Amino acid sequence: MPSKTSAKSAKAIKAAGKSSGSSRKGGGGSKLGGKRQIPWLMIGAVVCVVALIGAIAWVLVPKIQDKQEQNKYTPSAQKKDPSDQISGVVKKDYPAGLHVAATQRVAYDQAPPFGGPHDGSWAACTGVVYPKAIRTENAVHSLEHGAVWITYNPDKLDKAGIDTLAAKVKGKPYTLMSPYPGLDSPISLQSWGHQLKLTSADDKRVGEFITALRLNQYAYPEVGADCANPTFNVDNPPAFDPSAPGPDAVPMDGKGATKAQDESGGIPGMPTGGIPGIPGLPGGTPTLPGGIPTIPAPTAEDQTPPTQPEQPAPTQ
Repeated sequence: MPSKTSAKSAKAIKAAGKSSGSSRKGGGGSKLGGKRQIPWLMIGAVVCVVALIGAIAWVLVPKIQDKQEQNKYTPSAQKKDPSDQISGVVKKDYPAGLHVAATQRVAYDQAPPFGGPHDGSWAACTGVVYPKAIRTENAVHSLEHGAVWITYNPDKLDKAGIDTLAAKVKGKPYTLMSPYPGLDSPISLQSWGHQLKLTSADDKRVGEFITALRLNQYAYPEVGADCANPTFNVDNPPAFDPSAPGPDAVPMDGKGATKAQDESGGIPGMPTGGIPGIPGLPGGTPTLPGGIPTIPAPTAEDQTPPTQPEQPAPTQ
């Protein structure tokens, strides 16, 4: 007959066996109930890569689109006037090189004008933002040199709009900007023979117009003429005259104006626009406003290097 001690030992062994079996059936927690662990580290890496690609696209895609838009409105031999693609642009043909004196007015057919007879001195158009309205006859001459003239009605455009336009002009060669009292729209853009009137400074057509027509060699008369003019007082320019031209004003056909020599040209090998600070380097020998002679452009003969005489061989 087994003893009490043996019986207790058998019960203990049996209880331990049950406990071990329970553990083998999944009672432990080391395997998370038998479920697969989620690879959070890999998921985090994928999310970071996707976010990085998105950030790069967010930066680059607008730049690519802007470049494509710029190319669309950039003039070329195959697309001489991209402004034809801009809604609202008005075009007219005007004869060039018709000058009036500083005391004369022109009976312009448009307001603001964008071609026709003009003052012999052009308004400096080296990215100048004039705070006050300037004499129209000077500004039109700037258009003949390839500039874009941005005007606005100070009573119809707020400061934010003015600042937006000014940012497109300041320091940009062959542009100028000034208020134009009485303008029938908040904004009007002019280049030689082209005009676009707008209501908002945020209109994308502002940039399209500038790209298409600023220094567009196919769209203005005096290619190579300069926009700097040391004889034009930027700080105190000739004032805008809001009154209607009198009966002695020069008509649009140029009767009473002086036919001026072409101010286009430039030095061969130099970029179009001449040398900053020297207005126009034409092929002839015209004079600047005030009678200052310009520098004639070199002829083909001038560009041929002189023949060097043969040098005797050095003696030993």
